[in-house]
Amino acid sequence: MKPAKVRLDKLLANLGYGSRRHINNMVRDKLVALDGQVLADSAAHVVVTADLSARMLVEGTPLDPPPGLVLMLNKPLGVTCSHNEAGDLVYGLLPQRWQNRDPALSSVGRLDKDTTGLLLLTDDGALLHKIISPRSTVAKRYLVTLDRPLRDDAAAIFASATLMLAGEAKPLAPALLQPLSATTAHVTLTEGRYHQVRRMFAAIGNHVTALHRDRIGGLDLPEGLGAGAYCLLQGDELALVFGGKQNEV
Repeated sequence: MKPAKVRLDKLLANLGYGSRRHINNMVRDKLVALDGQVLADSAAHVVVTADLSARMLVEGTPLDPPPGLVLMLNKPLGVTCSHNEAGDLVYGLLPQRWQNRDPALSSVGRLDKDTTGLLLLTDDGALLHKIISPRSTVAKRYLVTLDRPLRDDAAAIFASATLMLAGEAKPLAPALLQPLSATTAHVTLTEGRYHQVRRMFAAIGNHVTALHRDRIGGLDLPEGLGAGAYCLLQGDELALVFGGKQNEV
């Protein structure tokens, strides 16, 4: 696909650098450069290539990633995956400028306020829908801590495709339960129903006390990425979401 050409002032405004008037002032003050050359016209068109962040400087620092941005964030406890709800939001963990981008960054699916771990965020709507579409069957793995010891038949029930959640009329797809101890386990799902993991254990008489997502598809949450920290995903890392380990279930 041929790279898009975008007016400089529109590009920077959409990346959250400020109003077009502010950007016009930055260009006038010689604060924007491309390939080592100062840009003098805010109406000039720029070819938005994958390496643009490495080639353009704004106020002496590399340009923020252009549209197509994908982040992996280690969601901490107590923050919400929403743009509008009250309280602490995952977007507040990002630089202010990134919160002003257009198109906006959105979470790829959600982790509830009391769930931690791997969360993807992107401004690429097509990618977002590709990952969360029921037809994609991208698996998500969770580390579960339980209030009571696991039942001996829990793995068989989860794998049976007959488990029903309270208030629903359709049984769950098979899920993989891998016990780690009497009260901890990995659970891998290919669905994303509301509070699904917690409700699955409630259905077999147990209670989840802590829930942490550590894998999406074949992409693992790095051990060194602390709670609240994030990193940019490159193409080969993003490909892991659709490769390999989702076929475990």
